[in-house]
Amino acid sequence: MSLSYEAELESSRAVEPRVLVVDDEPRARQALVELLEGEGYQVREASDGFKALGVLRKWKPEVLLTDWRMPVMDGITLLKKAREESPGLACVVMTAFGSVESAVEAMKAGADDYMTKPLNFDAVTLTLQRAMQRLAMQRELETLRAEQDRSLKTRIIGNSRPVQQMVSMIDQVADSRATVLVTGESGTGKELVAKRIHEKSSRANGPFVRLHCAALAESLLESELFGHEKGAFTGATSRRRGRFEEADGGTLFLDEIGEIPQSVQVKLLRFLQQREFERVGGNDTLSVDVRIVAATNRELEEEVKEGNFREDLYFRLNVIHIEAPPLRSRAGDIPVLARHFVAKYAQENDKDIRELSPKAIERLESYDWPGNIRELENVVERAVVLADKERIEEAHLPASLGRGETVLADGLHIPGATLEDLERYAILKTYEATGGSTSETAEILGISVRKVQYRLRDYREEGVTIN
Repeated sequence: MSLSYEAELESSRAVEPRVLVVDDEPRARQALVELLEGEGYQVREASDGFKALGVLRKWKPEVLLTDWRMPVMDGITLLKKAREESPGLACVVMTAFGSVESAVEAMKAGADDYMTKPLNFDAVTLTLQRAMQRLAMQRELETLRAEQDRSLKTRIIGNSRPVQQMVSMIDQVADSRATVLVTGESGTGKELVAKRIHEKSSRANGPFVRLHCAALAESLLESELFGHEKGAFTGATSRRRGRFEEADGGTLFLDEIGEIPQSVQVKLLRFLQQREFERVGGNDTLSVDVRIVAATNRELEEEVKEGNFREDLYFRLNVIHIEAPPLRSRAGDIPVLARHFVAKYAQENDKDIRELSPKAIERLESYDWPGNIRELENVVERAVVLADKERIEEAHLPASLGRGETVLADGLHIPGATLEDLERYAILKTYEATGGSTSETAEILGISVRKVQYRLRDYREEGVTIN
């Protein structure tokens, strides 16, 4: 089993996997129980259908794994009754009398999968993994349906350390009045961060207003922000409220703040300092209660040094700094993000797609994602449109995705790099990402603090600059 497949298996198990094994043969049942417990599942057992229903009602398993031919109540009857009790239950049928006809009958009765005895234990593990993945997909669909009634979808998906740290910071500062600067590469979900800040704040019932600063010319940008009076310029046939007034009592999200010209920077700085402004062409000074969240994929400190961005405005914006991590630094979130997008676009395109194949997941995990989450979403949407069965296969992904040589940052090529090269890259990049913490670096990489310290000393002696 590959590492990427194991990661996907663990991701699928995040839903507290409980399996009920039903078989009238004690030895076969016990062997299966021991196998599944060894794989990390929580397992209960029953020797017949009636006992199984009693366990099911009290314990609520995710998966029913039942023999077909049993005394008192056969597996198909049990399956039907179990589904009445628990409609979302995943059901797998086992039988020593395998045939096309029996497989069809099991599927018609509502089984999710079908295995023949004697069981191949590797096949059992794979079958259970597929069942758990379908359950995860179904729950994702249910979550999406629930979210349709919300005005803002602020759910940030992922359990990786960078995401947990980001969400913790968001929730910590959301209810303050402080201005927030969100940085990160294109496609990392900076607007979603801004929306969650708004949703978690006391302003959640107020408006959330967005302005893409790079999309407008200088004259239009000023009018969009501050509004204008009738006759202020050619075409201004009436008074118009700007985004600041529209966002009164709520949050104004200024996307691509690094693109605004100097003349608008001056007026924005004045608002942040004094909380007041005038409409274009007007003399009345207006004041509104607006919380500013700004975002950029530029290095604003460099823009300040080059004279493109005012230093005083930068400091006013950068009261709270939140960085949206690139997808390559949170690769463990790729399977769950991919499942989320499969569920989303399967629903939008009215397709019965339940899962991604292990090979498809492996391909997604092997890619560097320069376009980040937005690129992953586009790839998955394409795969859903192309898929003609209930599973996304490797063939549904773009041919160039994750094939051939992988190029990491700093020109490191795989294949082609030595293990020593890879270790150096992993330690230095993790050390940088943790802000120079040897203990966090060691924890993330699963090595000792002493080893990190020794390696850093060696790298410095080799002339590597380490901050």
